Amino acid sequence: RHANRTGKGIASYCLLAVQPAIHATLRVSITPLGGRFVPCLPFALSFRHHLLFCVITCLATAISAMGQAAHPVRHTLDFQDAKHHYVHVQSVYPTDGNHELEVFLAVWTPGSYLIREYSRNIDTVSAYGPEGDRLPLVRTRKNRWKIQTQGKTSITLRYSVYCREMSVRTNFVDDSFGMIHGAATFLSPVGKNAQPHRVRVNLPSHWSRAISGMPQVGTGDSVEFHAADYDTLVDSPIVAGNPDVFEFEVAGKKHFLVNTPSSPTWDGPRSVDAVKRIVEHFSNMWGGLPYDQYVFLNMLVQAEGGLEHKNSTVIMADSLETQNEDRFRRWLDLVSHEFFHVWNIKRLRPVELGPFDYENENYTQSLWIAEGLTSYYSALALRRAGLINRQKYLDDLSNTIASVEAAQGQLVQSLADASYDAWIKYYRPNENSPHTTVSYYSKGALVGFLLDARIRRATNGAKSLDDLMRLAYSRYSGERGFAPQEFIRCVQDIAGQEVANWLTQTTQNPGALNYDDALDYYGLRFRPAASLAPTKGWLGAEVRSNGVSMVVTSVAPETPAHSAGLNVDDEILAIANRRITPALWPQLGDYYPPRAQAILTISRRGEILNLPVTFGVQPQKSWRIELRPDATETQRRALFQWLAEQ
Repeated sequence: RHANRTGKGIASYCLLAVQPAIHATLRVSITPLGGRFVPCLPFALSFRHHLLFCVITCLATAISAMGQAAHPVRHTLDFQDAKHHYVHVQSVYPTDGNHELEVFLAVWTPGSYLIREYSRNIDTVSAYGPEGDRLPLVRTRKNRWKIQTQGKTSITLRYSVYCREMSVRTNFVDDSFGMIHGAATFLSPVGKNAQPHRVRVNLPSHWSRAISGMPQVGTGDSVEFHAADYDTLVDSPIVAGNPDVFEFEVAGKKHFLVNTPSSPTWDGPRSVDAVKRIVEHFSNMWGGLPYDQYVFLNMLVQAEGGLEHKNSTVIMADSLETQNEDRFRRWLDLVSHEFFHVWNIKRLRPVELGPFDYENENYTQSLWIAEGLTSYYSALALRRAGLINRQKYLDDLSNTIASVEAAQGQLVQSLADASYDAWIKYYRPNENSPHTTVSYYSKGALVGFLLDARIRRATNGAKSLDDLMRLAYSRYSGERGFAPQEFIRCVQDIAGQEVANWLTQTTQNPGALNYDDALDYYGLRFRPAASLAPTKGWLGAEVRSNGVSMVVTSVAPETPAHSAGLNVDDEILAIANRRITPALWPQLGDYYPPRAQAILTISRRGEILNLPVTFGVQPQKSWRIELRPDATETQRRALFQWLAEQ
């Protein structure tokens, strides 16, 4: 409560608070000694009083140190060279009497699990004393710099950051706007992540505003943002330029939809109304909003992607997306996904994801919870909020099922392993990835769908996944986070041991999902697949064509093409000594029925090869979900309850 006081003030308060307990037996005074405040004992104490004295001493010393460490790092962002994609940074660091200061730049940013090597964009780092005298500086690692302070009370670093990578996790600056991410920009003292930071933004004359999820001081062409610590600084992107800003309130909290750069083709009122309904839905589900204000940074840059932050999100879109229903729905799904992270991962998080190690990988097996369950809710919320109809939601769920079932990766990699391997596999896919890996987003969402139905069935509709998430949030949204077994324990407490065992087996082991139980509970089914004439042959290889030649892009395991030894990057030339054209390739199955044999001629790294192939039958399975014509009243009520329909 008194963290804003000086160390001396807090120490005095603590001593006054315990004074009644030691009155008449102990006299304590606070005497300055080298900047610290030391209790002085005029006479011997009992053991109990010695213990109390030690507690007071440690508390006073610790809080005094906190007071000393409270001096903020002050950064200034200068965009005067924006047209050349540079932001120039000046950072002032208190030395606290240390002989040297080492600073670092993060190598990754939370929410995007890949080492990004942000320091590759840092140029011309130099150090100065308060009077402008140059100080010795050496680079100690790829992302660290060490400065000899020479007894200075503060040092100033000046450096430039090249900003021309358009993504939700990197910096982009040009003459029209600037998008700055903390991890990619700010050098911070090593080992002092609790130190506060201040960021002053100096805007060019033709820019009107800077905005962030951080508290703001000042307006106009010079704005300062306040971050309580380095974690907040990293977690609060800054956008500057001439944005269109739309404001709305939910539960007494202010929200901002910020469109940058501004665009006359984006339907602001329509998008704000839809976003407000999403916020209202999740506020009702979780029982309130755990922030003072929230900022949706909507970058209209003809790109895609989103990244969550504690009090904001960065989303990328095309300015025309409000003009197309399907694209607008996908944008709303992204908004819903990133906003759900306000609870799931930014506050309710895996124990491994905080406190962060910003210089190394932070491994966890629980991204299927953090991202997969979020993906489940992001689409479901659009139906529950009345933004899409039932069949559109079921179609979207069907597409997710089809994407997971189309590849064989789920038979090779478990969800827990997919989460753990995100650092080396998810963001670096190759042509073999669909056959050996599974998306913790997509399959995690499907596990959320199945888990929700199992909880509802096990509790006769009294509980749902909503209750599980709220229980986990009440237990683990504090400083520590949850371990995998603790989340499973929440499942057990909500729905029983059988459901908990099912979830453990499903997430810890590879394997296909069984949808029958969930579909039956809601009175749904997969639409019957149309029968395929057995005379049509199939190879199972995908190709890309430039209109003249065809190159193999994917060969699924256990297909005729795989058995024949066809490889990715092989160029398809002929079959049975007959030239194959791009127009003929899709029709091969009409000429070669199942079990037909032929010689496929290819070019592999310039060598002509002949591969014997035997055509097969393409597996047919419908993943389109629909309401069963014979669904019972009980099943329909379960469906209505799940989708929040009347």
